[in-house]
Amino acid sequence: MSALFELDGVWASRGGEPVLRGLSEAIPNGASAVLGPSGSGKSTLLRLLNRLADPEQGTIHYRGLDVRERDVLELRRQVGLVPQLPAPLEGTVEDNVRFGPRLAGRDADVPRALALAGLGEDFAPREARRLSVGEQQRVMLARALALEPDVLLLDEPTSALDPEARDAVERTLADLRERLSLSYVLVTHDHDQASRLADRVLTL
Repeated sequence: MSALFELDGVWASRGGEPVLRGLSEAIPNGASAVLGPSGSGKSTLLRLLNRLADPEQGTIHYRGLDVRERDVLELRRQVGLVPQLPAPLEGTVEDNVRFGPRLAGRDADVPRALALAGLGEDFAPREARRLSVGEQQRVMLARALALEPDVLLLDEPTSALDPEARDAVERTLADLRERLSLSYVLVTHDHDQASRLADRVLTL
């Protein structure tokens, strides 16, 4: 498998404390998991991959080009981040799904994005903040998918969910990978989940 991301000598801190120390690693196309305990730098690594933060030292390449040489907004459209805790915008589910494409000057295929995230069209007019946590997490996924990204960065997307909702989201991710040939980098602390959802595991 060819490299999706390449990290060379990456250092990064969080709250003044180093969490990544000279990390050099290649993340291939396909499904990868980043595994490790709290505070090991998993979420920091995801933020570096689509330039929500930059490393203090070292370089990160996405598909062979230094991420700092790419237009940051275009990079984030290609490499979408789904946060650990859902944070829907005020308004309807449809408003949330249309948000990113509207900023990019594009229209969103709302029914398609909802379907890919495992939500029916009947969710579109519902108030996003009144949904269950599991449903809100799917709205976050639909919002990212509306931009038609090449890569999804998933920051412990099931950590706040009950087992039933977790299993449903995992089935959705497996389906997305099969239907869209989508690459993703999944942060998790769950060894079993990493085994279920990823071909390659990076341990921090």
